[in-house]
Amino acid sequence: MIKNFEHLLKLAKQKESKKVAVVAADDLEVLEVISKAEELNLAEFILIGDMNKMKKIIEENSLNIKSELADEKDHKKAADLAVDLIVQGKAGSLMKGMLHSSVFLKAILNKEKGLNTGRHITQISVLEKENKDGLLFITDCAITVNPDLLGKKEVLENAVDLAHKLGNEMPKVAVLASLEVVNPDMQDTIDAAVLSKMADRGQIKGCIVDGPFAFDNAVSSEAAKQKGIVGPVAGNSDIIVVPNLTVGNTLTKSITYIAKKTVIAATVGAAIPVVFTSRTESLEGKLLSIALAAYTS
Repeated sequence: MIKNFEHLLKLAKQKESKKVAVVAADDLEVLEVISKAEELNLAEFILIGDMNKMKKIIEENSLNIKSELADEKDHKKAADLAVDLIVQGKAGSLMKGMLHSSVFLKAILNKEKGLNTGRHITQISVLEKENKDGLLFITDCAITVNPDLLGKKEVLENAVDLAHKLGNEMPKVAVLASLEVVNPDMQDTIDAAVLSKMADRGQIKGCIVDGPFAFDNAVSSEAAKQKGIVGPVAGNSDIIVVPNLTVGNTLTKSITYIAKKTVIAATVGAAIPVVFTSRTESLEGKLLSIALAAYTS
């Protein structure tokens, strides 16, 4: 099981993974990340974009890039080309460069291409647990706005699939709400309790689900003990399912900017790993996101 980011980087370097197809790679920040990833031997890339612009940026900034370049200035066509490379087996994962998210996602979700699994595309924020002893997932923090019960089930199952790929065969899932008891006036607490019971009855597989939890007793054994909450998930969760995007996004950015912890982004639900990072994400975070995609491809 992947224990921490250092462990992930080590295993990603050792694995002979397929290439990453980068859409709209004609941007300095994108190419700097690719250059560093190549230097660390994290992955190989196919860079799709304005060929002349890419060559100019590489030359003017003395970037050492060995990747194959593909000339396609139109963003929609570039995204479609990247998906075609996946279908043809020439690449194993996709990475978003400087193009609109909607254009990128539309190419991935094209049912005729085969990358659309029928599940929603969801996002997972990944961070190291205390003492770097395991990874903690928080989801969905960037894509799913306000999921209903079945939407939360999909978000949960996407995260469980990623946990399995990283070696956690039975992840412990905490479904978050504002408090840790069921309140008929608070739908999030009801959804959490229902998801927990669905897992008990085998409607959600490959994980242990409990809830509702407030954030403190989902991650802190001491907080769970003080509230009298018992069970394998209490204070020891591997996956936290948040009630909506506002909670997830705020929580992730608080961890990043106030707690100063490294958080990486995983985009899941498609047939292949997708690197879908924010421009504001650190270089370390972007490299770790590439390592995660390379390892799971």
